[in-house]
Amino acid sequence: MGLMVIVTENAPPSLRGRLAVWLLEIRAGVYIGNYSSKVREMIWKQVILGLGRGSAVMAWHAPNDAGYDFETVGVNRRIPREMDGIKLISFLPEKKTED
Repeated sequence: MGLMVIVTENAPPSLRGRLAVWLLEIRAGVYIGNYSSKVREMIWKQVILGLGRGSAVMAWHAPNDAGYDFETVGVNRRIPREMDGIKLISFLPEKKTED
């Protein structure tokens, strides 16, 4: 079992309610819990299925050099990239708005 954190943005109320069944919502859209990898994967599938146009990231304790791993889903400027076996985040450029 290991600690996991899920952060959602623009998630529909149905998903937020479903996550609150399994996890503690410590801030709006921020959920934590302590589950096995099997349960964590089941919860993440529920996030993917119920997210709609929102975005989410899940982080959990992992036995690697960083001590954690994470997955993302949905449109976001932060994109996971693996470099030399370590997962990092790169940023997409901001969209320019026309006045």
